[in-house]
Amino acid sequence: MNMITFMITLSLALSIAMVMLNLWLAQTAPDSEKLSPYECGFDPLGSARLPFSIRFFLVAILFLLFDLEIALLLPLPWATQLQTPSTTLAWTTALILILTLGLAYEWAQGGLEWAE
Repeated sequence: MNMITFMITLSLALSIAMVMLNLWLAQTAPDSEKLSPYECGFDPLGSARLPFSIRFFLVAILFLLFDLEIALLLPLPWATQLQTPSTTLAWTTALILILTLGLAYEWAQGGLEWAE
């Protein structure tokens, strides 16, 4: 019972300390960017019919694609403890090779260039 009380007290104290630290360190003078309803780069006051750059969304999709690589490779240290670690490492190498070739292709095609 003492341990549970200690853990609850410690959690409460840490939570209160973090909230107080946030209130103390927070920037209280908002600027025009913070007051803007949109923080994604679009002008909220312009016409809704203006064409937008599809490049923004392509870069976001590329980021998600290569970010998923990390999720696929996270279990790798534990997978090497299996009975056949060479098979696991072969599949991992194949995955990294395919993603590297895809990145090289996008780079060669100019898909990573922001300005044309």
